[in-house]
Amino acid sequence: MPDTPLEKKSQNPLYQQLMRRLQNDVVAGVYPAGGRIPSEQVLCDTYGVSRVTVRKAMLDLVQEGLLVRKQGKGTFVADARLKRDLHHITSFSDACAGMGRVAASRVVELKRETARTEDVERLQLPAGCDVLELCRLRLCDGEPVMLEYNRFSGELTFLERLDVSGSLYDVLREHGLIPTRAIHDISLGHATPTVSRYLGTAVGEALLLLDEIVFDQQNRPLHTSRQWIRGDKFTFRI
Repeated sequence: MPDTPLEKKSQNPLYQQLMRRLQNDVVAGVYPAGGRIPSEQVLCDTYGVSRVTVRKAMLDLVQEGLLVRKQGKGTFVADARLKRDLHHITSFSDACAGMGRVAASRVVELKRETARTEDVERLQLPAGCDVLELCRLRLCDGEPVMLEYNRFSGELTFLERLDVSGSLYDVLREHGLIPTRAIHDISLGHATPTVSRYLGTAVGEALLLLDEIVFDQQNRPLHTSRQWIRGDKFTFRI
């Protein structure tokens, strides 16, 4: 870690100078993803600044998502977030692979039930028909990132007999159904007891909530999806 004091006569506030130093150190690999940042006192001594300056810099970097605080352990460099471009149909598995990460899924539940009013409207189904709901927990390098609920026409019976713990889009393509476009709605949600149990978050914690209607190559609704996503692990490009 460099030990050059900050420029106290600079027009740039000391906390901003410290932020840039720490940002540059993260980019340079001095502090790798998951690495611990030195204590407040060490940073004070190293850069010749007060604890107030250090705390302000660290707080802003936490709010930016570069650093994360762990109660009783210290401050650490955040893991690189998974990125998904909503202009393209990209599976979770592909998003993980694109960053050299390992995707995994755990099927929580696959059930058949009578279509709801929203299913009839969004999937363009006849009233009273069946739908299949598939709930899966998505993991990246073994860590829970997303809890998703996908709903399909009950006519897609092959989903009930095949392994759907891998790439769901690969399974659909093998049966001639190619996801080509989607309508997205992104909002802020708060973890329910069920969601928090699977994602390992506190009840009520803020999460990204992505609602989708995905269409096939014939421009027919293929499935709907509601995804509860940890914002500290995932980001979108719109």
